[in-house]
Amino acid sequence: MTALPIGVSIRSIGSEPGWWLESACRLEAAGYEGVWSWDHFMGVDDPTVPVVEGWTILSMAAALTSRVTIGSFVINVMNRQPAVLARMASTLQIASGGRLLLGIGIGGHPGEHAAYGLDFPEAKERVARLEEAVAVIRALWTGGPVTRDSAFYPLSEAVAFPIPKPPPPIYIGGQTQTGARLAARIGDGWTPDDAAFERLLPIYLEELEAAGKRRADQRIYVSFEGADWLADFDIAEAAWVREPRAEWQRWREAGADGAVVLARTTANVDALVGAVERW
Repeated sequence: MTALPIGVSIRSIGSEPGWWLESACRLEAAGYEGVWSWDHFMGVDDPTVPVVEGWTILSMAAALTSRVTIGSFVINVMNRQPAVLARMASTLQIASGGRLLLGIGIGGHPGEHAAYGLDFPEAKERVARLEEAVAVIRALWTGGPVTRDSAFYPLSEAVAFPIPKPPPPIYIGGQTQTGARLAARIGDGWTPDDAAFERLLPIYLEELEAAGKRRADQRIYVSFEGADWLADFDIAEAAWVREPRAEWQRWREAGADGAVVLARTTANVDALVGAVERW
């Protein structure tokens, strides 16, 4: 089946690994373009709920599927040292046959960081760290040796083999003007949410032009998670289920290259699978 230009972010907070992987396989079989995972370690409102660790589950999903893209939506730059993340991403890209999409952003769950003893500086520093992290990742994907000064992530004769060919595209998560500009400068694409996309698109395009980059070489994945992305939600009444092709055409005409819809429950997955008949 030709893949729908729609990915599904499978909820990881309040979920179990078996359910997540079963859902990923069902969505691939139905024809969706890709599966994505959040990057969290604890619940937000209830820290005792089960949480699927994003990188582990994406690696498992890559082994259990053969066609769908595998994406992080999005990696928190503060959760993993970027040189190590570069090696993890390289391995998964090669092992999956080139299906990894590396989404990365500045993070936004300070309670989780405090609980795990992870640094969580002010947003300005996290933005600077993200820019440095992407530079480190790209440098190591050349194989090296790489030596570079950095306020946060210096490298000294660092090598990284095997080299991923092609390297995974890097998508920057950003729902602010700063995020949109950063995505344009350092990313291969951008992952705004539906509420921010049309408002920030002119800023993103302006920054692309200033950076000497072509829009045709970038991809924008617009995310549809709803106002309360942790709430149970009957997606059956959503346009992505009722009339998926028309909804996709609407966002494509607005400038999106792909969409990512959140599946919170088995009922959501059932509805998305059924919606393919209306594509």
